[in-house]
Amino acid sequence: MSLAQRLQGQATNEGRQNWSSNIKDQQKDERPDKYAELKINVHREVIDLIEDHSRQNELSGEILAQFVRNNIMSTLERDAVFLPFSERQIIANELMDEVLGLGPIEPLLREESITEVMVNGPKRVYVERGGKIYLTDVVFRDDDHVMHIIDKIVSPLGRRVDESSPYVDARLLDGSRVNAIIPPLSLVGPTITIRKFATNPYTVNDLMRFGTLTPNMTKFLEAAVKGRLNIIISGGTGSGKTTLLNVLAGYIPESDRIITVEDAAELRLGQDHVVSLESRAVNIEGKGAVTIRDLVRNCLRMRPDRIVVGEVRGGEALDMLQAMNTGHDGSMTTGHANSPRDMLARLETMVMMAGMELPLKAIRQQVASAIDLIVHGSRLRDGSRVITHITEVIAMEGDVIQLQDIFLFEQTGVDDNGKVMGNHISTGITPKSYERIVAEGVRLDKEIFKPVLR
Repeated sequence: MSLAQRLQGQATNEGRQNWSSNIKDQQKDERPDKYAELKINVHREVIDLIEDHSRQNELSGEILAQFVRNNIMSTLERDAVFLPFSERQIIANELMDEVLGLGPIEPLLREESITEVMVNGPKRVYVERGGKIYLTDVVFRDDDHVMHIIDKIVSPLGRRVDESSPYVDARLLDGSRVNAIIPPLSLVGPTITIRKFATNPYTVNDLMRFGTLTPNMTKFLEAAVKGRLNIIISGGTGSGKTTLLNVLAGYIPESDRIITVEDAAELRLGQDHVVSLESRAVNIEGKGAVTIRDLVRNCLRMRPDRIVVGEVRGGEALDMLQAMNTGHDGSMTTGHANSPRDMLARLETMVMMAGMELPLKAIRQQVASAIDLIVHGSRLRDGSRVITHITEVIAMEGDVIQLQDIFLFEQTGVDDNGKVMGNHISTGITPKSYERIVAEGVRLDKEIFKPVLR
Protein backbone atom coordinates (compact mmCIF):
# COMPACT_ATOMS: atom_id res chain seq x y z
CA MET A 1 0.00 0.00 0.00
CA SER A 2 1.42 3.38 -1.04
CA LEU A 3 1.95 6.33 1.29
CA ALA A 4 -0.91 8.24 -0.29
CA GLN A 5 -3.25 5.27 0.09
CA ARG A 6 -2.34 4.90 3.74
CA LEU A 7 -2.96 8.58 4.38
CA GLN A 8 -6.21 8.43 2.50
CA GLY A 9 -7.27 5.33 4.40
CA GLN A 10 -8.66 3.90 1.16
CA ALA A 11 -6.98 1.59 -1.33
CA THR A 12 -9.03 2.53 -4.39
CA ASN A 13 -10.45 5.52 -6.21
CA GLU A 14 -13.86 4.15 -5.32
CA GLY A 15 -12.98 4.75 -1.66
CA ARG A 16 -12.25 8.39 -2.44
CA GLN A 17 -15.54 8.76 -4.22
CA ASN A 18 -17.40 7.18 -1.28
CA TRP A 19 -15.75 9.66 1.10
CA SER A 20 -16.90 12.66 -0.91
CA SER A 21 -20.31 11.35 -1.94
CA ASN A 22 -23.58 12.83 -0.70
CA ILE A 23 -21.94 16.21 -0.08
CA LYS A 24 -24.71 17.93 -2.03
CA ASP A 25 -27.37 16.05 -0.09
CA GLN A 26 -26.51 17.61 3.29
CA GLN A 27 -29.49 18.94 5.15
CA LYS A 28 -29.32 22.67 5.78
CA ASP A 29 -30.20 22.26 9.46
CA GLU A 30 -27.10 20.16 10.19
CA ARG A 31 -24.54 22.98 10.20
CA PRO A 32 -23.27 22.37 6.64
CA ASP A 33 -19.70 23.41 5.90
CA LYS A 34 -19.84 26.15 3.26
CA TYR A 35 -16.28 25.31 2.20
CA ALA A 36 -16.84 21.54 2.04
CA GLU A 37 -16.53 21.32 -1.75
CA LEU A 38 -13.33 23.36 -1.69
CA LYS A 39 -11.84 21.16 1.02
CA ILE A 40 -12.68 17.98 -0.89
CA ASN A 41 -11.04 19.25 -4.06
CA VAL A 42 -7.90 20.43 -2.25
CA HIS A 43 -7.71 17.20 -0.28
CA ARG A 44 -7.95 15.11 -3.46
CA GLU A 45 -5.29 17.17 -5.22
CA VAL A 46 -2.87 16.99 -2.29
CA ILE A 47 -3.26 13.21 -2.06
CA ASP A 48 -2.46 12.95 -5.77
CA LEU A 49 0.64 15.13 -5.29
CA ILE A 50 1.80 12.91 -2.42
CA GLU A 51 1.26 9.85 -4.62
CA ASP A 52 3.38 11.32 -7.42
CA HIS A 53 6.09 12.67 -5.12
CA SER A 54 6.43 9.52 -2.99
CA ARG A 55 7.32 7.47 -6.07
CA GLN A 56 10.68 9.27 -6.19
CA ASN A 57 11.14 10.36 -2.57
CA GLU A 58 10.66 8.87 0.86
CA LEU A 59 8.35 11.11 2.88
CA SER A 60 7.89 10.80 6.63
CA GLY A 61 7.67 12.77 9.84
CA GLU A 62 8.34 16.51 9.68
CA ILE A 63 9.29 16.36 5.99
CA LEU A 64 5.91 14.86 5.12
CA ALA A 65 4.03 17.36 7.30
CA GLN A 66 5.85 20.31 5.70
CA PHE A 67 5.28 18.92 2.21
CA VAL A 68 1.55 18.54 2.88
CA ARG A 69 1.18 22.02 4.41
CA ASN A 70 3.08 23.71 1.58
CA ASN A 71 0.92 22.05 -1.06
CA ILE A 72 -2.30 22.77 0.81
CA MET A 73 -1.42 26.46 1.15
CA SER A 74 -0.33 26.83 -2.47
CA THR A 75 -3.50 25.14 -3.69
CA LEU A 76 -5.65 27.36 -1.49
CA GLU A 77 -3.81 30.46 -2.72
CA ARG A 78 -4.68 29.40 -6.26
CA ASP A 79 -8.29 28.31 -5.75
CA ALA A 80 -9.39 30.42 -2.76
CA VAL A 81 -7.58 33.71 -3.13
CA PHE A 82 -10.88 35.43 -2.37
CA LEU A 83 -10.67 34.19 1.25
CA PRO A 84 -8.80 36.13 3.95
CA PHE A 85 -5.43 34.62 4.89
CA SER A 86 -6.73 33.78 8.40
CA GLU A 87 -9.56 31.66 6.93
CA ARG A 88 -7.17 29.91 4.58
CA GLN A 89 -5.02 29.05 7.61
CA ILE A 90 -8.02 27.55 9.41
CA ILE A 91 -8.95 25.49 6.34
CA ALA A 92 -5.31 24.42 5.97
CA ASN A 93 -5.22 23.19 9.59
CA GLU A 94 -8.42 21.21 9.05
CA LEU A 95 -7.01 19.66 5.89
CA MET A 96 -3.75 18.82 7.69
CA ASP A 97 -5.82 16.91 10.25
CA GLU A 98 -7.72 15.24 7.42
CA VAL A 99 -4.62 14.15 5.50
CA LEU A 100 -2.26 13.29 8.36
CA GLY A 101 -4.63 12.68 11.28
CA LEU A 102 -8.16 11.56 12.04
CA GLY A 103 -10.03 14.48 10.56
CA PRO A 104 -12.48 16.44 12.75
CA ILE A 105 -11.59 14.53 15.93
CA GLU A 106 -7.83 15.08 15.66
CA PRO A 107 -7.92 18.30 17.77
CA LEU A 108 -9.86 16.40 20.46
CA LEU A 109 -7.18 13.72 20.56
CA ARG A 110 -4.51 16.39 21.05
CA GLU A 111 -6.30 17.96 24.02
CA GLU A 112 -4.77 16.48 27.17
CA SER A 113 -7.80 17.06 29.40
CA ILE A 114 -9.94 14.76 27.21
CA THR A 115 -9.73 11.09 28.16
CA GLU A 116 -12.27 9.59 25.74
CA VAL A 117 -13.73 10.52 22.36
CA MET A 118 -17.09 9.05 21.28
CA VAL A 119 -18.42 9.48 17.74
CA ASN A 120 -22.12 8.57 17.66
CA GLY A 121 -22.67 8.90 13.94
CA PRO A 122 -21.61 11.93 11.90
CA LYS A 123 -23.41 14.68 13.80
CA ARG A 124 -22.90 13.84 17.48
CA VAL A 125 -19.39 13.69 18.93
CA TYR A 126 -18.96 13.44 22.70
CA VAL A 127 -15.87 13.63 24.90
CA GLU A 128 -15.11 12.62 28.46
CA ARG A 129 -13.35 15.27 30.51
CA GLY A 130 -12.84 15.04 34.26
CA GLY A 131 -14.98 11.90 34.42
CA LYS A 132 -18.00 13.61 32.82
CA ILE A 133 -19.34 13.38 29.27
CA TYR A 134 -19.90 16.49 27.14
CA LEU A 135 -21.36 17.01 23.66
CA THR A 136 -18.95 18.89 21.35
CA ASP A 137 -19.64 21.04 18.30
CA VAL A 138 -17.48 18.73 16.15
CA VAL A 139 -19.32 17.14 13.22
CA PHE A 140 -18.52 14.98 10.21
CA ARG A 141 -20.09 15.60 6.83
CA ASP A 142 -21.89 12.28 6.59
CA ASP A 143 -21.60 8.55 7.31
CA ASP A 144 -19.02 8.12 4.54
CA HIS A 145 -16.77 10.67 6.21
CA VAL A 146 -16.85 8.66 9.47
CA MET A 147 -16.20 5.46 7.49
CA HIS A 148 -13.18 7.14 5.90
CA ILE A 149 -11.70 7.82 9.35
CA ILE A 150 -12.41 4.25 10.48
CA ASP A 151 -10.59 2.97 7.39
CA LYS A 152 -7.63 5.24 8.17
CA ILE A 153 -7.41 3.64 11.62
CA VAL A 154 -7.73 -0.03 10.65
CA SER A 155 -6.13 -0.22 7.17
CA PRO A 156 -2.50 0.08 8.42
CA LEU A 157 -3.24 -2.78 10.82
CA GLY A 158 -4.36 -5.09 8.02
CA ARG A 159 -7.92 -4.97 9.30
CA ARG A 160 -11.18 -4.04 7.63
CA VAL A 161 -14.68 -2.98 8.59
CA ASP A 162 -17.57 -3.84 6.29
CA GLU A 163 -20.89 -5.69 6.37
CA SER A 164 -19.13 -9.04 6.74
CA SER A 165 -17.03 -7.70 9.65
CA PRO A 166 -19.05 -4.79 11.09
CA TYR A 167 -17.01 -4.09 14.23
CA VAL A 168 -13.35 -3.99 15.16
CA ASP A 169 -11.01 -3.34 18.09
CA ALA A 170 -7.82 -1.54 17.17
CA ARG A 171 -5.07 0.67 18.55
CA LEU A 172 -3.69 4.01 17.44
CA LEU A 173 0.05 4.56 17.10
CA ASP A 174 0.16 6.23 20.52
CA GLY A 175 -1.50 3.21 22.17
CA SER A 176 -5.02 4.62 22.44
CA ARG A 177 -7.72 1.95 22.27
CA VAL A 178 -10.28 2.16 19.48
CA ASN A 179 -13.57 0.38 18.93
CA ALA A 180 -15.58 0.93 15.77
CA ILE A 181 -18.97 -0.51 14.87
CA ILE A 182 -21.00 0.25 11.75
CA PRO A 183 -24.52 -0.30 10.39
CA PRO A 184 -26.51 -2.50 10.37
CA LEU A 185 -25.34 -3.25 13.91
CA SER A 186 -25.20 0.44 14.83
CA LEU A 187 -28.50 2.19 14.24
CA VAL A 188 -27.07 5.73 14.54
CA GLY A 189 -24.47 5.32 11.82
CA PRO A 190 -20.76 4.44 12.04
CA THR A 191 -19.61 4.75 15.64
CA ILE A 192 -16.07 5.24 16.97
CA THR A 193 -15.00 5.06 20.62
CA ILE A 194 -11.42 6.04 21.48
CA ARG A 195 -10.00 5.57 24.97
CA LYS A 196 -7.00 7.88 24.91
CA PHE A 197 -3.59 6.70 26.00
CA ALA A 198 -2.19 9.09 28.58
CA THR A 199 0.92 10.89 27.35
CA ASN A 200 2.10 11.23 30.95
CA PRO A 201 0.60 8.39 33.02
CA TYR A 202 -0.76 9.28 36.44
CA THR A 203 1.51 8.68 39.39
CA VAL A 204 0.49 7.65 42.89
CA ASN A 205 0.90 11.28 43.97
CA ASP A 206 -1.63 12.28 41.33
CA LEU A 207 -4.09 9.68 42.63
CA MET A 208 -3.69 10.90 46.20
CA ARG A 209 -4.21 14.48 45.02
CA PHE A 210 -7.41 13.42 43.26
CA GLY A 211 -8.64 11.70 46.42
CA THR A 212 -8.56 8.25 44.83
CA LEU A 213 -6.72 6.85 47.84
CA THR A 214 -4.94 8.03 51.01
CA PRO A 215 -1.26 7.96 52.04
CA ASN A 216 -1.92 5.02 54.41
CA MET A 217 -3.61 3.04 51.65
CA THR A 218 -0.66 3.85 49.40
CA LYS A 219 1.82 2.56 51.98
CA PHE A 220 -0.08 -0.69 52.35
CA LEU A 221 -0.44 -1.28 48.59
CA GLU A 222 3.25 -0.54 48.03
CA ALA A 223 4.17 -3.00 50.76
CA ALA A 224 1.75 -5.58 49.32
CA VAL A 225 3.41 -5.39 45.90
CA LYS A 226 6.93 -5.54 47.30
CA GLY A 227 5.81 -8.33 49.64
CA ARG A 228 4.72 -10.40 46.60
CA LEU A 229 1.00 -10.55 47.30
CA ASN A 230 -1.20 -11.54 44.36
CA ILE A 231 -3.51 -8.62 43.62
CA ILE A 232 -6.60 -8.25 41.46
CA ILE A 233 -7.98 -4.78 40.75
CA SER A 234 -11.73 -4.77 40.18
CA GLY A 235 -14.23 -2.13 39.15
CA GLY A 236 -16.62 -1.01 36.47
CA THR A 237 -15.85 0.48 33.07
CA GLY A 238 -13.92 3.73 33.39
CA SER A 239 -13.22 3.28 37.10
CA GLY A 240 -9.45 3.62 36.64
CA LYS A 241 -8.41 -0.03 36.84
CA THR A 242 -5.62 0.16 34.26
CA THR A 243 -4.31 3.42 35.72
CA LEU A 244 -4.10 1.84 39.17
CA LEU A 245 -2.53 -1.32 37.76
CA ASN A 246 0.17 0.78 36.12
CA VAL A 247 0.85 2.59 39.41
CA LEU A 248 1.03 -0.60 41.47
CA ALA A 249 3.18 -2.43 38.90
CA GLY A 250 5.61 0.46 39.24
CA TYR A 251 6.41 -0.77 42.76
CA ILE A 252 7.78 -4.09 41.47
CA PRO A 253 11.53 -4.20 42.22
CA GLU A 254 14.00 -3.66 39.38
CA SER A 255 15.51 -7.09 40.04
CA ASP A 256 12.33 -8.91 38.94
CA ARG A 257 11.64 -10.07 35.37
CA ILE A 258 8.17 -8.78 34.46
CA ILE A 259 5.97 -10.14 31.65
CA THR A 260 2.92 -8.03 30.76
CA VAL A 261 -0.01 -9.41 28.76
CA GLU A 262 -2.60 -7.04 27.29
CA ASP A 263 -5.20 -6.73 24.56
CA ALA A 264 -3.82 -3.30 23.70
CA ALA A 265 -0.47 -2.35 25.20
CA GLU A 266 -1.28 0.41 27.69
CA LEU A 267 0.98 -0.28 30.66
CA ARG A 268 4.07 1.88 30.93
CA LEU A 269 6.48 0.43 33.44
CA GLY A 270 9.72 2.16 34.31
CA GLN A 271 11.66 -1.01 35.13
CA ASP A 272 14.34 -2.20 32.70
CA HIS A 273 13.48 -5.89 32.61
CA VAL A 274 9.96 -5.82 31.13
CA VAL A 275 8.65 -7.94 28.26
CA SER A 276 5.34 -6.70 26.85
CA LEU A 277 3.03 -9.08 25.00
CA GLU A 278 -0.06 -8.01 23.07
CA SER A 279 -2.90 -10.17 21.75
CA ARG A 280 -3.80 -10.22 18.07
CA ALA A 281 -7.22 -10.40 16.43
CA VAL A 282 -7.98 -12.41 13.31
CA ASN A 283 -6.67 -11.07 10.02
CA ILE A 284 -8.69 -10.38 6.87
CA GLU A 285 -8.73 -14.12 6.08
CA GLY A 286 -10.17 -14.86 9.52
CA LYS A 287 -6.96 -16.49 10.76
CA GLY A 288 -3.99 -15.71 12.95
CA ALA A 289 -5.75 -14.79 16.20
CA VAL A 290 -3.61 -14.90 19.36
CA THR A 291 -5.69 -14.61 22.53
CA ILE A 292 -4.85 -13.40 26.02
CA ARG A 293 -5.06 -17.01 27.16
CA ASP A 294 -2.50 -18.06 24.55
CA LEU A 295 -0.14 -15.36 25.76
CA VAL A 296 -0.61 -16.17 29.46
CA ARG A 297 0.24 -19.79 28.75
CA ASN A 298 3.24 -18.77 26.68
CA CYS A 299 4.61 -16.32 29.26
CA LEU A 300 4.83 -19.17 31.80
CA ARG A 301 7.64 -20.53 29.58
CA MET A 302 9.46 -17.20 29.63
CA ARG A 303 10.76 -17.45 33.20
CA PRO A 304 8.72 -14.57 34.66
CA ASP A 305 9.11 -13.39 38.24
CA ARG A 306 5.91 -11.37 37.94
CA ILE A 307 3.03 -11.70 35.48
CA VAL A 308 0.88 -8.63 34.90
CA VAL A 309 -2.28 -9.23 32.85
CA GLY A 310 -4.13 -6.13 31.67
CA GLU A 311 -7.53 -7.72 32.18
CA VAL A 312 -8.98 -11.21 32.60
CA ARG A 313 -12.34 -11.72 30.94
CA GLY A 314 -12.41 -15.37 29.93
CA GLY A 315 -10.69 -18.73 30.22
CA GLU A 316 -7.30 -17.09 30.82
CA ALA A 317 -8.47 -16.60 34.42
CA LEU A 318 -7.75 -20.28 35.08
CA ASP A 319 -4.22 -20.01 33.70
CA MET A 320 -3.64 -16.85 35.71
CA LEU A 321 -4.81 -18.49 38.93
CA GLN A 322 -2.63 -21.53 38.29
CA ALA A 323 0.37 -19.27 37.69
CA MET A 324 -0.28 -17.45 40.97
CA ASN A 325 -0.49 -20.82 42.73
CA THR A 326 2.71 -22.22 41.22
CA GLY A 327 5.51 -19.87 42.14
CA HIS A 328 4.62 -16.62 40.42
CA ASP A 329 3.76 -14.70 43.58
CA GLY A 330 3.28 -10.99 43.24
CA SER A 331 1.33 -11.20 39.99
CA MET A 332 -1.44 -8.74 39.18
CA THR A 333 -4.46 -8.33 36.93
CA THR A 334 -7.75 -6.46 36.61
CA GLY A 335 -11.35 -7.53 36.10
CA HIS A 336 -14.82 -6.04 35.70
CA ALA A 337 -16.99 -6.34 38.80
CA ASN A 338 -19.30 -4.33 41.04
CA SER A 339 -17.71 -5.32 44.37
CA PRO A 340 -14.92 -7.52 45.75
CA ARG A 341 -17.40 -10.34 46.37
CA ASP A 342 -18.73 -9.97 42.84
CA MET A 343 -15.16 -10.19 41.52
CA LEU A 344 -14.80 -13.61 43.10
CA ALA A 345 -18.06 -14.78 41.53
CA ARG A 346 -16.92 -13.51 38.13
CA LEU A 347 -13.59 -15.32 38.51
CA GLU A 348 -15.50 -18.55 39.11
CA THR A 349 -17.52 -17.96 35.95
CA MET A 350 -14.41 -17.15 33.90
CA VAL A 351 -12.65 -20.32 35.10
CA MET A 352 -15.67 -22.32 33.91
CA MET A 353 -15.26 -20.66 30.50
CA ALA A 354 -11.88 -22.37 30.19
CA GLY A 355 -13.73 -25.61 29.41
CA MET A 356 -12.36 -27.52 32.39
CA GLU A 357 -15.12 -29.39 34.19
CA LEU A 358 -13.99 -28.56 37.70
CA PRO A 359 -16.33 -28.73 40.69
CA LEU A 360 -17.31 -25.34 42.07
CA LYS A 361 -15.60 -26.00 45.39
CA ALA A 362 -12.31 -26.79 43.63
CA ILE A 363 -12.54 -23.55 41.67
CA ARG A 364 -13.16 -21.59 44.86
CA GLN A 365 -10.20 -23.24 46.53
CA GLN A 366 -8.04 -22.21 43.57
CA VAL A 367 -9.30 -18.63 43.84
CA ALA A 368 -8.89 -18.46 47.62
CA SER A 369 -5.33 -19.76 47.54
CA ALA A 370 -4.27 -17.64 44.55
CA ILE A 371 -5.70 -14.18 45.31
CA ASP A 372 -4.41 -12.32 48.35
CA LEU A 373 -5.89 -8.86 47.84
CA ILE A 374 -8.77 -7.28 45.93
CA VAL A 375 -8.53 -3.54 45.28
CA HIS A 376 -11.93 -2.27 44.14
CA GLY A 377 -12.44 1.10 42.46
CA SER A 378 -15.56 2.99 41.41
CA ARG A 379 -16.42 6.02 39.35
CA LEU A 380 -18.81 8.09 41.45
CA ARG A 381 -21.77 10.08 40.16
CA ASP A 382 -19.70 13.29 39.98
CA GLY A 383 -17.12 11.60 37.73
CA SER A 384 -14.47 11.19 40.42
CA ARG A 385 -12.72 7.85 40.79
CA VAL A 386 -12.00 6.38 44.21
CA ILE A 387 -10.81 3.12 45.68
CA THR A 388 -13.82 1.99 47.69
CA HIS A 389 -12.42 -1.28 49.06
CA ILE A 390 -9.07 -2.82 49.83
CA THR A 391 -10.17 -6.30 50.77
CA GLU A 392 -8.11 -9.28 51.87
CA VAL A 393 -8.98 -12.81 50.79
CA ILE A 394 -8.64 -14.98 53.89
CA ALA A 395 -9.42 -18.62 53.16
CA MET A 396 -12.21 -21.07 52.48
CA GLU A 397 -14.65 -21.81 55.26
CA GLY A 398 -16.96 -24.55 54.17
CA ASP A 399 -18.03 -23.58 50.66
CA VAL A 400 -17.55 -19.84 51.10
CA ILE A 401 -14.46 -17.69 50.54
CA GLN A 402 -13.94 -15.46 53.55
CA LEU A 403 -13.08 -11.79 52.98
CA GLN A 404 -12.15 -8.95 55.30
CA ASP A 405 -12.05 -5.26 54.46
CA ILE A 406 -8.88 -3.37 55.38
CA PHE A 407 -9.79 0.07 53.99
CA LEU A 408 -13.16 1.41 52.84
CA PHE A 409 -14.63 4.56 51.34
CA GLU A 410 -17.63 5.97 53.24
CA GLN A 411 -19.84 8.31 51.24
CA THR A 412 -21.48 10.90 53.48
CA GLY A 413 -23.52 12.84 50.95
CA VAL A 414 -23.47 15.17 47.95
CA ASP A 415 -22.81 18.91 48.14
CA ASP A 416 -24.73 21.69 46.36
CA ASN A 417 -22.47 21.42 43.31
CA GLY A 418 -23.14 17.69 42.92
CA LYS A 419 -19.73 16.67 44.24
CA VAL A 420 -19.71 13.46 46.25
CA MET A 421 -18.55 13.88 49.85
CA GLY A 422 -16.94 11.08 51.81
CA ASN A 423 -13.84 9.72 53.51
CA HIS A 424 -11.54 6.75 53.33
CA ILE A 425 -11.43 4.86 56.61
CA SER A 426 -9.43 2.03 58.07
CA THR A 427 -11.51 -0.79 59.53
CA GLY A 428 -8.92 -1.28 62.29
CA ILE A 429 -8.11 -4.81 61.11
CA THR A 430 -4.47 -5.75 60.64
CA PRO A 431 -4.34 -7.96 57.52
CA LYS A 432 -3.40 -11.60 57.97
CA SER A 433 -0.83 -11.08 55.21
CA TYR A 434 1.05 -8.58 57.39
CA GLU A 435 3.49 -11.20 58.69
CA ARG A 436 4.10 -12.48 55.16
CA ILE A 437 4.90 -8.97 53.95
CA VAL A 438 7.32 -8.40 56.83
CA ALA A 439 8.93 -11.81 56.19
CA GLU A 440 9.80 -10.57 52.67
CA GLY A 441 11.88 -7.83 54.28
CA VAL A 442 9.36 -5.06 53.68
CA ARG A 443 8.88 -2.53 56.47
CA LEU A 444 5.26 -1.73 57.24
CA ASP A 445 4.04 0.17 60.29
CA LYS A 446 0.94 -1.34 61.90
CA GLU A 447 -0.16 2.17 62.85
CA ILE A 448 -1.57 2.71 59.34
CA PHE A 449 -4.33 0.19 60.08
CA LYS A 450 -5.62 2.00 63.15
CA PRO A 451 -8.92 3.82 62.57
CA VAL A 452 -8.74 7.59 62.73
CA LEU A 453 -10.95 9.09 65.43
CA ARG A 454 -13.33 11.76 64.14
